[in-house]
This record gives sequence, C-alpha cells and structure tokens, in this order.
Amino acid sequence: MEIKPGRMIHLGYGKYWRSEEIVGLLPIEDGRGPGRRTEVYVATLEEPVVASRSEQTILQDMASLPEEIAKATEALSATEDLLDAMQELSPVLRRMLKNEESFDVEYWIRRLGALTQPPDEEDQEELF
Repeated sequence: MEIKPGRMIHLGYGKYWRSEEIVGLLPIEDGRGPGRRTEVYVATLEEPVVASRSEQTILQDMASLPEEIAKATEALSATEDLLDAMQELSPVLRRMLKNEESFDVEYWIRRLGALTQPPDEEDQEELF
C-alpha cells in the first residue's frame, strides 16, 4: 500500500495530520472509550495523538482519495487557473468581449472568485 504524501488526514474531533508524518497506527484496546479508537504515532511528536477514527479508516484515507474528492479538487484547480487567466485580460479586450460577444468578463471573475474563496467563518457557525 502506497501512502500518498501531502494529504491532510482527518483523525476525528477536528484533528488533522499530514499523511507523510504519520509513522504508525495502533488500535486502542484497553481504556477505549468515546473518542479513543486509535493511537496515531507522528514523526514530530514523542507521544501518540489519540484519534476517534479506526486505524483502518485512517489508513484508507492515507492511501487513497475518493474519486469525487479527486474530481472536485481538479475542478477547483482548473477554476482557479481560468480565473487567473481572465484577470490578466486587458481592459480593452474585456470591453470588446462584452460589447461584441456579450461575454461579461467582470461577471465571470466575480462568479469564479466566489467559488474559489473559502467560506466565511460566519457561514460555518450557522452549520452547527
């Protein structure tokens, strides 16, 4: 099984760790309770991090990425590239596109920019 570097691995209860820094997973057998399923050994820490997820689930996240997430990540990257390219268009070309082809570059910059921005903290608080 190949561990994919550069991934943030969800350990549960808001804990995340980079995949390449995780060096060991040990299921908690004794004293296991709510939020205590796996000890995650990390290269940069002396003591393990306690995770609320099983070692198998953590290992799966380290080795593979669900197809939907991979596609969404690629779509976001393409959107950001398109946004960068559109922002580099000269004002003259923007006006020409709007007047001659009814293509409003400013509208699309705003719309694509909204897609690439992380949600506001206020929006996040409303979820809970």
